[in-house]
Amino acid sequence: MPDITIRRADADDSKRLTRLVRTSAAYRGDYAAMVEGYQVGGAYIEHHPVFVAVDGTGRVLGFYALLVDEAELDLAFVADSAQGLGIGRLLMEHMTGEARAAGLQAVRVVAHPPAEEFYLRTGAVRTGILPPAGRIHWARPELRYDVA
Repeated sequence: MPDITIRRADADDSKRLTRLVRTSAAYRGDYAAMVEGYQVGGAYIEHHPVFVAVDGTGRVLGFYALLVDEAELDLAFVADSAQGLGIGRLLMEHMTGEARAAGLQAVRVVAHPPAEEFYLRTGAVRTGILPPAGRIHWARPELRYDVA
């Protein structure tokens, strides 16, 4: 695994994080509507704990966003080119540590269906399924990381 640092994102990361979301291979085909026009804005980054995994050159390999008030993992992405390197696992370990430090007991995840297995492998448990709603025409797994 390359030398990886996880750091707090700042507003200057907005474009890189947005690009990572919009170009994710996991959101092609039927799932493309989920990220069409999506933006990880600077105000969002400044307001929520958003952390990025970067390599030694500063290249963003992945990131996550934790909504502390809602005790929910809002975003988690790993660059297609960095899949399989353990970046996602590092981010989820970091996220659970941040959640614990914030006094949370558990963190809810409403998962993109193809990502469910990843969350299960990294310690989440399935708690249910959300039916299709609005522009989302597929059921989504609901999971939870117990962090206390």
